[in-house]
Amino acid sequence: MVVGAFPMAKLLYLGIRQVSKPLANRIKEAARRSEFFKTYICLPPAQLYHWVEMRTKMRIMGFRGTVIKPLNEDAAAELGAELLGEATIFLVAGGCLVLEYWRHQAHHGRRRRERHAAWEAMSDDVGRLALALDALQAQVRAAPAQSALEELQAQMREVRARLCALDPPSAPQATPKE
Repeated sequence: MVVGAFPMAKLLYLGIRQVSKPLANRIKEAARRSEFFKTYICLPPAQLYHWVEMRTKMRIMGFRGTVIKPLNEDAAAELGAELLGEATIFLVAGGCLVLEYWRHQAHHGRRRRERHAAWEAMSDDVGRLALALDALQAQVRAAPAQSALEELQAQMREVRARLCALDPPSAPQATPKE
């Protein structure tokens, strides 16, 4: 059984069974007390279950053409109440599983949307950075070339040299002796 491999799942199943058991017991009591409930709700599923079970057993044993007698009313009411109680437990457990599945899917969808939004934000950032890079590259292209800067530096050296040649340095001052 798969439930044995997962202790938490087994514990959850037992918890659901314990919670839904009082509901199943009330249904059984109602089946025993109410004639309408017994006749129209419990007896038909019980007789059908008995017929399918007995037919299957007879076929397994090799008796193909035997007629199956219906259960007496008290046994059928008891079997029907048991079936209804077990069906209630099964439906509650199935409902819990379906709700958990929906919750998991909603969580997964929310995470997927968050990842998509983060991806879009990063994509927008990359786009803005690409535009900024293009603008910087245009500024670099518009700036004077390196050779023009070197030429300008050479002209500045010439101007300095001329200024130094025009303005002779003053005589060095003597330093006072101590």
